[in-house]
Amino acid sequence: MNERQQIKIKLYEHCLEQVATRIQTARTALEAAQEAGNNETRSSAGDKYETGRAMMQMEQEKYKVQLLKAMELKNQLAQLRPGRPAEIVQAGALVLTDKGNFYLSAGLGKISLEREVFFAISLESPLGKQMRGKRKGERFAFRGKEYLIGAVI
Repeated sequence: MNERQQIKIKLYEHCLEQVATRIQTARTALEAAQEAGNNETRSSAGDKYETGRAMMQMEQEKYKVQLLKAMELKNQLAQLRPGRPAEIVQAGALVLTDKGNFYLSAGLGKISLEREVFFAISLESPLGKQMRGKRKGERFAFRGKEYLIGAVI
């Protein structure tokens, strides 16, 4: 296994860790919001109680959405096979271009690894769609910039 394949595996592991952290953070916040909602006691001022209760429900919904999004990212990552080399840009590919390095996995953003910067993006993102199916040596344009693919790993 070459150095670039190893970096791809490290990127995958980093993404898994990042998603696991998001899931745990959302679960903890949801549990705290549910606990706070359960501890809310009816005061003599009924409107104050109802307003507080509605706010707690909104908080819980917000954390539920965050949890669902993080679980969705986890499912996207579970479908990837980081040890498998790629010849075309597809889900799980590491794409090195003249304007940046991209790991086609899930939309997790900038990752600094081994003195290099990579961007974990979804294949369904606008940039991912422009790259899809391309090979080493091919070009694509995105937002007025032309990219040259130097490697697909």
